[in-house]
Amino acid sequence: QVQLVESGGGLVQAGGSLRLSCAASGRTSSSYDMGWFRQAPGKEREFVASIDWSGSIYYADSAKGRFTISRDNAKNTVYLQMNSLKPEDTAVYYCAAKVAYSGTYNIWGQGTQVTVSS
Repeated sequence: QVQLVESGGGLVQAGGSLRLSCAASGRTSSSYDMGWFRQAPGKEREFVASIDWSGSIYYADSAKGRFTISRDNAKNTVYLQMNSLKPEDTAVYYCAAKVAYSGTYNIWGQGTQVTVSS
C-alpha cells in the first residue's frame, strides 16, 4: 500500500507563493495517477490539479495560470507550485493517488493547511 505525506503549507499574504510537496512511500510506482484536492471550511472537497502516469496534466479553472503540478518519479514526490495566491485559496490541501486507469482516487494524505491573508 502507498502512503502519502504532504508538506509545505503555511501562512502567506495574498499575491505570494507556496510550493506543496507530496512524498509517497510504500509500494510506490510511477503507474499511479496523482492529484491535489482542497477543502475550505464549510465547503466540499474540490479538485485542484492532477498529473497522470504518462505526465498528462489537468487543472481546475481556479488553478489555471497560477498553479503548476509536477512529479519527480525518482523521488516519489509530487509538487504543487502555487503563485499569485488569493484569500479564496485558503483550504486544507490533500494529495491523492490512484492506480492508472482506475476510477477514483482512493489513497489520501493527511492534508496540509494553506492560509492566504488579505
